[in-house]
Amino acid sequence: MYWFKNAIIYRLTKNIDFGEIESKLKECQFTPCEPSEISRFGWTAPLETNGDLAYFADNKVLLMAKREEKILPVDVINRELNIRIAALEEKEQRKLKKTERLSLRDDVVASLTSQAFSKFKFTALFIDLKTNLIYVDAASSKIAEDALALLRKSLGSLPVIPVSFNTAPCEVMTEWIADKEPNWLILLEEAEIREKNDLGVISCKNKSLLDEDIVELAQSGLVSKLALEWENNLKFVLRDDGTLKRLKFDDRITEQNNDISKEEIGKRFYADFILMANVLSGLLNELSVEFNGLKVAL
Repeated sequence: MYWFKNAIIYRLTKNIDFGEIESKLKECQFTPCEPSEISRFGWTAPLETNGDLAYFADNKVLLMAKREEKILPVDVINRELNIRIAALEEKEQRKLKKTERLSLRDDVVASLTSQAFSKFKFTALFIDLKTNLIYVDAASSKIAEDALALLRKSLGSLPVIPVSFNTAPCEVMTEWIADKEPNWLILLEEAEIREKNDLGVISCKNKSLLDEDIVELAQSGLVSKLALEWENNLKFVLRDDGTLKRLKFDDRITEQNNDISKEEIGKRFYADFILMANVLSGLLNELSVEFNGLKVAL
């Protein structure tokens, strides 16, 4: 099972019919790069033994985007380009014009692309059909938006906005340090505190966040990042934009379905996916209470 390492969460602003999603995803299914191509991006099966591009389980749909990129280091391109420029200038006994150099560079890139090694990246996301929320495992908004753009291309429409709360997370996280931590979360030894008037960001690591000096810093600023533990569930870093980073599920969670034999790959995948999705949705629900609810999409 693929356990999410991050979660950027979006809300669908309109109801979407996902009944024909499998056939629509196939129109953007991943296929390997042709020799002359530098990259490809498309859908692949979350569970290879199943083969479906849309994996349905308990009113949730798991998708997996796959990107192939050819590795072409700039120094390799420049080295080959300089060799060709020198050879051609010597042959013709003249300096090449800028347009000629650019044309020659295009030829170099084309020839090297067919020989280049490929790097593959995967972006998982799941859609909660009950809540109309989409959870994307991405370390940056750019990566998440790329996956959503692919889904939008596949479906024809995907009206989404990032999840936001009625109370800014930075205000509540500041209160957790400066006043009182929540009874369901444990403050870990990492935070970033943004000074007022955007004078700078203070990074605090490997030190209790309840120490007097850190409490004073929090009282005079705003906490923009905080490492937390939801005991017996997972550790995570919460950012002031509501995104969840560096998810680490507790062994109690990842080993909960160990009674399912390794040979039953499909059954174990199904159980683990539902378990992971429920933990993440449960975390969002708890955070929503702390932040006075999710903002309703206009």
